[in-house]
Amino acid sequence: MLVTKQSKLSLYPLKVRKDKKNFIVEDILSGEFYEMPAICIDAIDLINDDKQLDFIEEVLQDKYPNEKVDISSFVEDLLELGLVKELDGETIPRNRIEKNTNGLNWVSPSVGRFFFNRYSLSFYRLIMVVIFILLMLNPELFPLYHDVFVFDLMIYNILAFLGLSFILVIIHEFGHVLAVRAEGLPTKIEIGHRLFFVVLETDMSRVWSLPPQRRYHLYLAGMFFDIVILFLSFVVQLFLINQPLIIGLAKMVALSTFIRIVYQFCVYIKTDFYYVLENWSGSYNLMENAQFYLKRWFPFLPLDDKNETFDGEEKLVRPYAIFYLIGVALTIGITVFYNVPLIIHAAILVSPGFLEPVTSIHFWDATVFFLQFLLMIGLLAYSWTKKYRKKHKRQPA
Repeated sequence: MLVTKQSKLSLYPLKVRKDKKNFIVEDILSGEFYEMPAICIDAIDLINDDKQLDFIEEVLQDKYPNEKVDISSFVEDLLELGLVKELDGETIPRNRIEKNTNGLNWVSPSVGRFFFNRYSLSFYRLIMVVIFILLMLNPELFPLYHDVFVFDLMIYNILAFLGLSFILVIIHEFGHVLAVRAEGLPTKIEIGHRLFFVVLETDMSRVWSLPPQRRYHLYLAGMFFDIVILFLSFVVQLFLINQPLIIGLAKMVALSTFIRIVYQFCVYIKTDFYYVLENWSGSYNLMENAQFYLKRWFPFLPLDDKNETFDGEEKLVRPYAIFYLIGVALTIGITVFYNVPLIIHAAILVSPGFLEPVTSIHFWDATVFFLQFLLMIGLLAYSWTKKYRKKHKRQPA
């Protein structure tokens, strides 16, 4: 559709809110959010006042003499985002999915506020301090990779570890759900991936409707629940000394929870802590900007077609790049000191089972151990395929 300097247009309903540095624009019908600088907001206001594009461009150029104003290009962006309702009296078809406001609405906001209020947040912080004290006084509580091996048969260890880890992940995600519902916002839980790991993800897209200072506990909610679980597992180990099976399971819980907490600081895969940093800085392209900055030394890093850095964001990229590299180091550390030794030790333990008859429990113990990797690869392939399909659908026709 032809856009001229004499064109007039109308937009679909938008809600604009000042953020730390720029503005957050919400497409009310679809629930999508966009970050825009002040000049774009002024342009939207003038468009809503039914002004011609040439008049808008002239006004903006006078107000922002140091900016290169191209109102036609901005309108093209609005058209691509599906925000234009009419252009020169002609209705623009809208191929956008309307937002879903029914996500997990059965979770009452009052229940969410029970777990997330100013008193509970202080409690979570206190638990973190207590955990550090317990580890200093009782270093034997620190999780080790061999804490997975509670039973003689590997199949029991696998089922126990996978079962407990799944429950713990659900608890983590419900932390996010309860925090989001405490604000009265809809959400849902989906299957996704982080790097090569299949994960559950809570839809946090609606948190952009909140001021920045009210987003932190939503991002940290899962970690808050994790530290409570870690604390309880330490308490069990300290006080149920005559219950070896329960202590073994508690160590398994502690190991799973500890690794999950550490991974939250691997910000290069956009974990919960990444969004805390992003929200604190007010720069919502930290990942992409850091990759752009680091690519001069690490050319293999993924990178978008263009750098989206706003004015003043450059000074934030270098500190975040350090967090980025720390996250990579943590991933390597977890792999070297936990994942690899665990897998090698388990494989050594179960491999003799393949020499047993098919009717032997040890044969099936070894078989199940190796089949789990096929299952994880299948789930990971599904997650990557889903991401590709979504990306493909977003490509312009």
